[in-house]
Amino acid sequence: MRERDLVGRAGRFVVEGEVTLRLLLGPRSRFRAESLLLAPERLSGLAGVLGACGAPVYVADKPVMSAVTGFPIHRGVLAIGLRGDEAAPEAIVPPAPTPALVLALAGLTNHDNVGAAFRNAAAFGADAVLLDATTCDPLYRKAIRVSAGAALVTPFARLSEGADWLAMADRLGLEALALSPGAGEDLGERPLPTRALLILGTEGPGLEAGLIRRARGLRIPMAGDFDSLNVATAAGIVLHALARVQGRLNAGPAQ
Repeated sequence: MRERDLVGRAGRFVVEGEVTLRLLLGPRSRFRAESLLLAPERLSGLAGVLGACGAPVYVADKPVMSAVTGFPIHRGVLAIGLRGDEAAPEAIVPPAPTPALVLALAGLTNHDNVGAAFRNAAAFGADAVLLDATTCDPLYRKAIRVSAGAALVTPFARLSEGADWLAMADRLGLEALALSPGAGEDLGERPLPTRALLILGTEGPGLEAGLIRRARGLRIPMAGDFDSLNVATAAGIVLHALARVQGRLNAGPAQ
């Protein structure tokens, strides 16, 4: 079983581990399971979610699971999910004038960064994640695992090749914020919008200069002469700031 065949041609994806399986089978999941493969010792702990999963459950020892999948199985929990139809951006972004928080990923080809960005988007209550044609698949097994399952519950859509981020933001009534160390405006310098499209580029090259000029460019102030953050970390910082403005954060228990 080669994962690239499942992802690229068969409309399926692999979920690994108990946390992500519970999200796949839970009420917030945007996808459904086709089948499950479990080690015998994992059955009892998952009994509460297996009864209503509606998919066949196969049981095999870990060496057999590893032979079937082609990679070492440590957690003893696997599932095959079904993608279903692709969503359009208009279908997952709240219409104006409702507040909206949308994360946009442009050219991210590292599955760890994409998974971590989805995890941040879920943590700060983003409505959706949009990906350009070159960003890697958030339903790749490693991306799902790094996202702690957020890729299974956070709405996302992919833009067609060559799509214009700024034109799409205008169409959806969003203010485009282009995050770059070279931008002229510091985060916190001016009020943030209640309908925002936060655009991040890949580490190294970042976003195109023309896009930054056309959008509202933002930078995160940093100490000294060091101006480099992991792209998912940068996303988390700005998403948190936007979520505060839009009232998306829990206040937490009183002290």
